Amino acid sequence: GYPYRRYYGGCQFIDEIEILTQERLKKLFDVQYVNVQPHSGSQANMAVFMALLNPGDRILGMSLDAGGHLTHGYKLSFSGINYEAFSYGLNPTSEELAYDEIEKIALKVRPKMIIAGASAYSRKIDFKRFKEIADKVGAYLFCDVAHIAGLIVTGLHRNPCPYADVVTSTTHKTLRGPRGGIILTNNPEIAKKIDRAVFPGSQGGPLMHIIAAKGVAFLEALDPSFKVYQEQVIKNAFALSEEFKKLGYKIVSGGTDNHLLIVKVYEKTGLTGKEAENLLLEVNIVTNKNTIPLDSLPPLITSGIRLGSPAMTSRGLKEKDFIEIARIIDAALTKKESLDELKARVKAITDRYPLWY
Repeated sequence: GYPYRRYYGGCQFIDEIEILTQERLKKLFDVQYVNVQPHSGSQANMAVFMALLNPGDRILGMSLDAGGHLTHGYKLSFSGINYEAFSYGLNPTSEELAYDEIEKIALKVRPKMIIAGASAYSRKIDFKRFKEIADKVGAYLFCDVAHIAGLIVTGLHRNPCPYADVVTSTTHKTLRGPRGGIILTNNPEIAKKIDRAVFPGSQGGPLMHIIAAKGVAFLEALDPSFKVYQEQVIKNAFALSEEFKKLGYKIVSGGTDNHLLIVKVYEKTGLTGKEAENLLLEVNIVTNKNTIPLDSLPPLITSGIRLGSPAMTSRGLKEKDFIEIARIIDAALTKKESLDELKARVKAITDRYPLWY
């Protein structure tokens, strides 16, 4: 249940914690209604589908190879199984969102809901333009900002809440909190539907230890120091991207405006994303294989790897360290140095920035 409307008794302090967490989240996004109970981003997204759509309704989201998420209409996800899913991609030249083309697709398929947001897209998203497209076809606009929420609440990326019918996010990634989900809206009727879709629609008891941790994360995000951190996140990702380009690698869209980048390793080294991921693990660098736009390789093989800067920025790393990381990755993938030598270079970085616990 929800505060003051629980199935169980003895929830006085639990209610206070959830309400405090809600109020902090409202302040962060400057939004009127929030739900902090989703166990994950995917469950938050499922609740939105349940609240606003009927099975078989049409949706339009970013394709998986272009950087979209499974829950944006992928054929093996509930979003592609229970709903008629259509997708948009990127401009094949710039590898950025092509809003005029998205509008053409929307006018053709007339979706009931358009999804703006991504799992692996390194450029800013024009939520206002998405709203214009949604209004033209009478569709709900649903923005999934799981990856860029921390950049949004610090004013470094545009806030979708004034434009979207509903917004979801995870609470880890750039928000730097516990793993979990949130839902936001300025529409009171949608808020009621969302609450019913979360409980009892798709979840039972909330994870109150996680909700308490979300509240702590939101308090940290309200502090001015959090913006300083997010600014460094962007600087570090940019430094990493630029060094890879100097080393001869192509980056999807040519660079990054946020915390992540996709490196086209197959084109430069002949290694698949999976092979690169496994090789880098041997020198204690964790990445993940990732599709690139119009990827010719399967999703579990891929032509690229995805890299992000938030965790290492939290540890204290700066631009010069990310330049060194790019050089280590290149040396590993092109076999310029032995794995033992590269592990020593990685350890030299981590020794300079010991964990704080």
